[in-house]
Amino acid sequence: MHNTQVVIIGAGAAGLMCALTAAARGREVLVLDHANKPGKKILMSGGGRCNFTNMYCEPSNFLSENPHFCKSALARYTQWDFIALVGKHGIPYHEKKLGQLFCDNKASDILNMLLDECAQAGAVLRMDTSIKAIEKQEHCYLLHSSAGPIQCESLVIATGGLSIPTLGATGFGFQIAKQFGHNILPTRAGLVPFTITDPQLKNLCTELSGTSVEDCLVSCNGQSFRENILFTHRGLSGPAILQISSFWQPGDSISINLLPHIDLPEWLAEQQRERPNSELKTLLAELFTKKMANLLADSWFTSKPMKQYTPGELKAIASQLEDWQLVPAGTEGYRTAEVTLGGVDTREVSSKTMESLKSPGLYFIGEVLDVTGHLGGFNFQWAWASAYAAAQFV
Repeated sequence: MHNTQVVIIGAGAAGLMCALTAAARGREVLVLDHANKPGKKILMSGGGRCNFTNMYCEPSNFLSENPHFCKSALARYTQWDFIALVGKHGIPYHEKKLGQLFCDNKASDILNMLLDECAQAGAVLRMDTSIKAIEKQEHCYLLHSSAGPIQCESLVIATGGLSIPTLGATGFGFQIAKQFGHNILPTRAGLVPFTITDPQLKNLCTELSGTSVEDCLVSCNGQSFRENILFTHRGLSGPAILQISSFWQPGDSISINLLPHIDLPEWLAEQQRERPNSELKTLLAELFTKKMANLLADSWFTSKPMKQYTPGELKAIASQLEDWQLVPAGTEGYRTAEVTLGGVDTREVSSKTMESLKSPGLYFIGEVLDVTGHLGGFNFQWAWASAYAAAQFV
């Protein structure tokens, strides 16, 4: 029998942060993970550069059935606290845009920082260890693991969600929560590309696969995001699409303004006055790539010299480009989703300590909870903040 004070299941962002913070308090901490290496999702995040937080992190950047839950933890461990830790380790970083902070070098800088802090504080990591069963005993939890029985006072679930199963994601955390009487709110893929099956639209996306449109406004269900979109051979991706996917439900229409920075009716009228003999596709090629301009002109409009358009036709062109309505067939699912929406119902968890209100000594942190951030470093900040909160009490 191995006895320890704290067991953390999951050696990802939240698990490692909780381990180093609790161990620095003098707690005896053991981190278990079924994977062969820690922090796999950290390493692939942000295109390998790890978008580790956001300078403008606010509770409003998070989705939850219980929107006030995240406020306490985010207030007690802020983006500036994590930035200070990164600074302490001399890790070079930069703001990409919109407050998004990325490593200058590699995501491994952040993982190595967490592992170094764990080692210094005395937290022990045990990889390649699977949990077969968990029992609640009078004052402790008994884990039946592939490394033998382990007993602990505090058990922290930092197993993440269902996104990117190739990195080892499973529903294990949800199973544990259910075992101890917790409600799991419906889960679905978030921050995920859309798939398109409508033949005409799919053809457009396939033809434009790899083409990015720099500044688009994408709207759905009262939410809007202004960022890049990317055409793929399967549909649409890019930051604005990933953001809106968290608010989209099957069957919903999304609206895309391809040129939010231009007053299109005015621009088209001006082109008609000043360049009456220019073809529409020629003018659109100044706003999009030539290929995209030609495809839009051929599939959406009949391209002809500007002087031949009636005011009504110009109005219809502006409307199509400013309010392109489409209904995605679905999303690419957990295979490529950055996060899992839904999860452990936070109304059954203390917002101060992250401790279960159903089973004393059991804690939930990070993505396993029903708290999901926008794209841009917010989900990492939730991992750091929720882990820090729990670490004060485990």
